Amino acid sequence: MARIMTEPTSPLQIADFRRFWCARFIAVAATLSMVVLLGYQTYDIARADYGYSRQEGAFLLGLLGLAQFIPLLLLTPVAGWVADKFDRRHVAAIANLTDCLIAGVLAAMTWLEALNLPILFTLAAMHGGARVFLGPSMSAIAPNIVPAKLLPKAIAFSSISWQGATVIGPAIGGFAFAEAQWLPHATSTVLLVMSAALIMSIRPVKARQSAVPVHPVRQMVDGAKFTFKHRFLLGCITLDLFAVILAGATALLPVFARDILQVGPEGLGIMRGAPALGAAAVALILSFRPLENNVGVKMLWAVVVFGIATIVFGISRDLWLSLTALVVLGAADMISVFVRSSLVQLNTPDEMRGRVSSISGLAISASNELGEMQSGIAAGILGATGAVVFGGVGAILVTALWAWIFPELRLAKRFTSEYLDDDPPKEKPV
Repeated sequence: MARIMTEPTSPLQIADFRRFWCARFIAVAATLSMVVLLGYQTYDIARADYGYSRQEGAFLLGLLGLAQFIPLLLLTPVAGWVADKFDRRHVAAIANLTDCLIAGVLAAMTWLEALNLPILFTLAAMHGGARVFLGPSMSAIAPNIVPAKLLPKAIAFSSISWQGATVIGPAIGGFAFAEAQWLPHATSTVLLVMSAALIMSIRPVKARQSAVPVHPVRQMVDGAKFTFKHRFLLGCITLDLFAVILAGATALLPVFARDILQVGPEGLGIMRGAPALGAAAVALILSFRPLENNVGVKMLWAVVVFGIATIVFGISRDLWLSLTALVVLGAADMISVFVRSSLVQLNTPDEMRGRVSSISGLAISASNELGEMQSGIAAGILGATGAVVFGGVGAILVTALWAWIFPELRLAKRFTSEYLDDDPPKEKPV
C-alpha cells in the first residue's frame, strides 16, 4: 500500500529542523556558559590579581563587551555575503569549531592557572569574530528547511531552543566552575564539536542566487538598503537597539554576583539564565498562539515592562527579587524579539536573507555589546546600581520617543507586508 504523504503541521515534524534545533541548543548552551564565565573570570582576576576597585572592574567588563563588538562591526557585511554565497552549513560549522578552539584554550589556561587580562580580551575578540559568521548562517538555514507557512512557528521553536539553552548553559557552567574552574570550558569544547556535527548532518540546500550577477560589494549594499529603507523595519530594529543599549544589565551581573548580592559563580549562572527562563516561557506560548493582533502596540508595551524590570533589578538587594525581575525582563524582551524576527524573515527575499539577517544581527549584537560597554562606563561613574537604574529609565523614555517618531509601530496590527511600504499607515479618524 502506498504511503499517504501529508504536509507537516509543525516544524518539529521535519527531520532537518530537529537537527537544526538540537545543534542550536547545544551551541548556545556551550558558548553562553563559556562567555558568562569569561566575564566572571575577567572581573575576578581584575579585582584579585590586579587590585582593581569595584567600579574599575565594572568598567573593564564594559571594555570586554567592546572587544567582542569590534569584530562584529568590521565583519558583518562580509559575513552576510558569505552566508549567501557559500554552503550555510559549512559556515555555521566552522564558526562553531572556532568557538570550540576558544573554549579549549580557556580550559587549558584555567587549569594551568595562566589566565590574565590580555589573554581573556583576545579570546573575547575571537568569539566576537566567530559569532558574526554563525548568526547570519544559522538564521538563513531555517527558512530553507521549513515551508513559509510554518516559519513563524519555526522562529518561536528556535527561540525556545535559544532561551532554554540560555537558562541551562550558564547555570550548569556556574556550578561546574565552583567544582573545578576548567571543567565548564572543557565541557563546552566537546559540546561545540557535537553541534558542528549536527549542522553538517542537515541536508544541503543551495541558497537562491540573483538571476543577474552582482558584485559582492553591491550585494551587501543592497542588503543594507533593503533593511533600512522601510520605516516599520527600521523602527522595530532601532527600538530594540537603543532600549537594550541603555538597559543592558547583564554585563554587570558579575559585579552583582560577586560583590553586591554575594552569591558567587553559582548565583551568577542562575541570574544569567533567569531572563531566558522568562523568554522561554513566552516563546513556548507564542509557538502555539502566535501574536496576531496589535503587534506593534504589544511590542511597545513589552519594552516599557523591560525597562521597569531593569529598574527593579538594579535597586534589589534580595536574590529572589532580583531573579523575579530578570525573569520578567526576559519575558518582555522575547515579545520584541518575536515581532522583529517574524517581520524580517517573512519580508526578505531568500537571495538577500543572509545579508539582511547580518544587518539585523549587527543591531542585536550592537545592542548587547554596546549595552555592555555603556553599562561598564556608567557603572564607572554612577556605580553598578546607578548604571542599571539609569538604563531602565532610558529604555522607557526611548519607547515613548519611538512611538512618536515611528507611528507605524503603534498602528501595526498584524504580521503582513503592508507595513513595509514607503508610506506609513494612516491613523483612522475617530
